[in-house]
Amino acid sequence: MAIAAGATGYWLWGDLHRYMSSSVALEAPVESLVVEKGTSFNRLLNQLEKASLIDNPLYFKAYARLNKLAHRVKAGEYQFAADVTPADVLDKMVRGETVQHYFTIIEGTTFRQLRSALAAKAPLLKTTIADMSDQEVLKAIGAKEQHPEGLFLAETYQIKRNSTDLELLKRSYQQLQTALQASWDSKEKSLPYKSSYEALIMASIVEKETAVAAERPQIAGVFVKRLRKGMRLQTDPTVIYGMGERYKGNITRKDLRRPTPYNTYTIPALPPTPIAMVGREAIQAALNPVVGKWLYFVAKGDGTHQFSATLRDHNNAVRQYQLRRKREYRSTPE
Repeated sequence: MAIAAGATGYWLWGDLHRYMSSSVALEAPVESLVVEKGTSFNRLLNQLEKASLIDNPLYFKAYARLNKLAHRVKAGEYQFAADVTPADVLDKMVRGETVQHYFTIIEGTTFRQLRSALAAKAPLLKTTIADMSDQEVLKAIGAKEQHPEGLFLAETYQIKRNSTDLELLKRSYQQLQTALQASWDSKEKSLPYKSSYEALIMASIVEKETAVAAERPQIAGVFVKRLRKGMRLQTDPTVIYGMGERYKGNITRKDLRRPTPYNTYTIPALPPTPIAMVGREAIQAALNPVVGKWLYFVAKGDGTHQFSATLRDHNNAVRQYQLRRKREYRSTPE
């Protein structure tokens, strides 16, 4: 009897390991299996069996218990190849090799565009703000500001399946506040900003004016010099923002003369709010501008700008680059 029992045990042990190391031969890869935080091991067995990743939950559970792995499975989303083995499944979940998803807030986008981009991420991201006003969104994330524009740091965020759009916005808002405050604390004291929010407004204008990183401090310097002199900023992106849905891809002289709170051709100061989302580089440029002799700049058509110190030189640059545009003219760099 002892020999028979030993032989049976030896066979079971070998059969267990053969099972755990044999491919499950799925018809197709498992693209998404989500293990929620707090999931019991028995519930996990049901998930794995339903996904055809195991067909012998008793063996799988025994293997996990014997190797003290049952309580080391990590929550998250997993993907499995069609030829995966049960041992591979368990090992991946113990190591926490979860699927990584990302969402990028693009520099220069508006809050309206951000809302649309978040909605397009469903069902990966749970949509919770679709029926909320902008002000309700701000209240929900704990923001003190009354206008959402520019309050969410433009960068790439790692996100989890079934997290919410509101959670992402709150994280982005907090990172914007951290980045802005850090730059504000080390700013040049003579800058003409009354608050860090005004610096954020400037950063948004710089963000919309150029996609060339090296130009951002110089463009910020032009605007800072203008503010110090009491000159209007006269920047087209603010006019476009103030036009809202009236903007159809072009601005006219009539648009430049039409007063709006954002038309910096008519107001002698910064607009009341940012006009777009900004990245860290634009914040740094707004608070560390290169203030030289320049008071003007104009797009050259290759994504860069020509800077001028006098109106005469600026007008010459306008004639060269704007009034005689070449066919290959573009507003952003290649």
